[in-house]
Amino acid sequence: MQVLQGQEARSALTRTFNEIPVPDAVLARIEATFGEALSPAQVVERILSDVRTRGDDALRDWTERLDGHRPDDLRVPEAELAAAQVAPDLHEAILTAIRRVRAFYEQQPAHGFLNHGPDGALGQLVRPLSRVGVYVPGGLAPLISTLIHTAVPAQVAGVPDIVVTTPPARDGRVHPAILVAARELGITQVFRVGGAQAIAALAYGTASIGAVDKVAGPGNLFVVIAKRMVYGQTGIESLPGPTETLVVADDSADPRFVAADLLAQAEHNGAEPVLVSTSRELLIRVQAELNGQLEALPEPNRGWARDSVQARMKVILAGTLEEAVDLANLYAPEHLCLLTRDPWSLLGLVQRAGGVFVGEASMEALGDYVAGPSHVMPTGGTARFMSPVNVRDFQNIISVVGLNEGALRRIGPAGATLARAEGLEAHARAIESRLS
Repeated sequence: MQVLQGQEARSALTRTFNEIPVPDAVLARIEATFGEALSPAQVVERILSDVRTRGDDALRDWTERLDGHRPDDLRVPEAELAAAQVAPDLHEAILTAIRRVRAFYEQQPAHGFLNHGPDGALGQLVRPLSRVGVYVPGGLAPLISTLIHTAVPAQVAGVPDIVVTTPPARDGRVHPAILVAARELGITQVFRVGGAQAIAALAYGTASIGAVDKVAGPGNLFVVIAKRMVYGQTGIESLPGPTETLVVADDSADPRFVAADLLAQAEHNGAEPVLVSTSRELLIRVQAELNGQLEALPEPNRGWARDSVQARMKVILAGTLEEAVDLANLYAPEHLCLLTRDPWSLLGLVQRAGGVFVGEASMEALGDYVAGPSHVMPTGGTARFMSPVNVRDFQNIISVVGLNEGALRRIGPAGATLARAEGLEAHARAIESRLS
């Protein structure tokens, strides 16, 4: 275990934007699928162009080619949606998550204002987007929670029309848990389309899937690239990449919990776990716990977590807790876990993070499901300037200017002066025409 300190630690946690690394296995699959060596961006460009040109036919072709099933009906029939069932405990867990996420976002101030004063009226109108697409990854497992954590803030924002796309299994079915969650949310438009082709359909629209105002939800490398490429044609909420967790721990932390929290994110492909502690003894004990807990994991989770720990984990010894949080702010993690004797005393020092998990009872894994805030959070250091998915992501803010003649006469000359300073004579004359 290499332990970093001081400037070496700061250098290791200083991030610049980098393309998501492409594993050799992905490049090999691309070549096997397309018959030539292409970059992921070239693959996405082809898919986007094809869907934009050929619509539903392209969606069926790419779904067959990449997911192993050719869907005749891209939309999940309402009868199939109504008939979907899961085990009672999972159904209750879905309902619990929906209730808690909705209750959390209903507290977010999300309304406009209109102030009438001596100068007239100034304010903001807040209006929900008309139509939003939610991308729910399928792949290795159905991400039920992603649907809940993305669709609920959109519903609280007032979005009237929500569309869900998700990859089908090889038999063409959408996982029943996804369908149950959609049904409980009141969402009836679920499409069995995944990958870059789903993003293309949501952005450009096809006969079956109308274009949306914004696409939200995480996905694999190809989904992230597609979201980047269609931005401007449609909105996107973020470009979420591989997950990351930074744990700040002192000598009071239980090494079992520290290791468990690091592994909970490490089992995601490409994850980056980071541990910053003021106790060298704790670092040693956490290393032993990591080894033991890794071996206790079943496959393939063990392999995924081991790869993250061995290839990307960073271990840092800080002189003080203040330095530890300063390093966390530098890194701007998606998840910041405070496992210290008095974690609440550190909260005021936190400046940059997607989410802060305060104390041993607030593990990040709980936040992924039923705590309340959305688990769709900024990654890759973008927490420096971005926020987790929230109600405002699904609303337009419209400025309202309704000044009266008294205000015009008082501030108009200053506006005309500024316009001429910028070389915009027509602007100045538009103001002065009301003053003459």
